Amino acid sequence: MKPSYFQDFVDSFSKTTSSDNEFLALAAGGSWIDGRMDRFSDIDLVVVHQSQTLSLDQKKALAESAGDLLACFTGEHVGEPRLLICLYDNPMLHVDLKFVHFHDMTSRVEDPIIIWERNNVLTKLITQSVAEFPYPDFQWIEDRFWVWIHYAAAKIGRGEFFETTTFLSFIQQTVLGPLALIKNKELPKGVRKIEMLLPEHDLELMKSTLADQNTKSCLAALRNAVYFYRTLRESVMPSSIKFNNRAEHAVMAYLSEIAN
Repeated sequence: MKPSYFQDFVDSFSKTTSSDNEFLALAAGGSWIDGRMDRFSDIDLVVVHQSQTLSLDQKKALAESAGDLLACFTGEHVGEPRLLICLYDNPMLHVDLKFVHFHDMTSRVEDPIIIWERNNVLTKLITQSVAEFPYPDFQWIEDRFWVWIHYAAAKIGRGEFFETTTFLSFIQQTVLGPLALIKNKELPKGVRKIEMLLPEHDLELMKSTLADQNTKSCLAALRNAVYFYRTLRESVMPSSIKFNNRAEHAVMAYLSEIAN
């Protein structure tokens, strides 16, 4: 359930932005859209502006005006430099402010909930374009998967368990999580909320890819990752995907060699 202070923050931020002619609309995305917010959620806001660009100082000034700002930084590390990631106190809130020129709203991953807008500008843009959430390239995954498995097997053989467990996290985030979510008709958001979204059987298979810092556990988790991938591959990938059976057989033989 969405806490009342989430709405209080958005209401206050709405008044601030709507009083400045630079801003044309404010919208909410993420879990605000699907009603899955709880007290641990972030608030994802889209600030639509009319200038081609806004300076970092302008963005920070707006963020500071919204509350007791503890820290903020831009989102290059997640591939979104327009994003200003903010942490507030009293109450403590994580708020993502994405600053988007209004023409650029035609390219988006979701249709946000409009908080306010001038002259229906955002409504018009949304009705004249289609949101497209990025889905994984199945062939890209298959072309790389068996090379990745060989890499992990070699690291287990050498005893590099930190590297192995980090690799398993990568596979969960890049391959298994998205495919499992697609199988269950959810958006492929890595491993976000899979504890709540996956059915018990798929969640247990995902848990089986976790490993401790030893050879036996890492080998078991890697084998389970392969098993889960094969299961998901059959469930969600179209027949047009070309499986690299030769690489698959050779790598699985190598994995058995490492295990022995």
